[in-house]
Amino acid sequence: MINILLVEDEANFGAVLRDYLQLNNYQVTLCDNGADGLKAFKTQPFRLCILDIMMPKMDGFTLAKKIREINSDMPIIFLTARSMKEDIHQGFELGADDYITKPFDSEELLYRVKAVLKRTSSENNQDESIPDEFNFCGFHFNYRLHTISYKGEDSRLSPKEADLLRLLLVRKNDLLSREEALTQLWGDDNYFNARSMDVFISKLRKRFKDVPEISIENVHGKGFRMVIENNL
Repeated sequence: MINILLVEDEANFGAVLRDYLQLNNYQVTLCDNGADGLKAFKTQPFRLCILDIMMPKMDGFTLAKKIREINSDMPIIFLTARSMKEDIHQGFELGADDYITKPFDSEELLYRVKAVLKRTSSENNQDESIPDEFNFCGFHFNYRLHTISYKGEDSRLSPKEADLLRLLLVRKNDLLSREEALTQLWGDDNYFNARSMDVFISKLRKRFKDVPEISIENVHGKGFRMVIENNL
């Protein structure tokens, strides 16, 4: 049975979500603050974390950072009553897999949970015909390790950055459609996922901003194209 960590400080709401997920054959550990959520994460194996943002002792963003320090690939869904663009942007900067604004229907949460689990499961069973390592313009990118090296310096990519960079490199100098990227990496082509993808495109552009041979272009209304002029 899939074990989910649910961290929600509203006792009644948390209990309702826990019971609904358990009725749908998930095992759920419920904590009412971020500190207890972190303790639970350190002592039990989980496949997914569902985190409220505004919580006592430790907020959801801080908890997500600490969880990702332990397991950089752990899927995370944020729950929040706050719908400000800054908060949504911050959640996706942390690599959130989804973001649900309260109030919402329990069935919507179940749909999101299934979509994230399906997507992350498929990512763990990637097509072996697609390479895991790429060399271009002095860069070495190792997809499995989520590392990229340039001029002797190594840096680590977030899981979503690595997924997106791999797709761009597979489509090098060709179109990567928004629909394909969103469906394959986020599981759904909706507004919030599209904003998340834009965040990660911006992060990748910053990584290559000092290398004129590499650019990630917008193809208006269609998607993106990673242009590599010199592959030496």
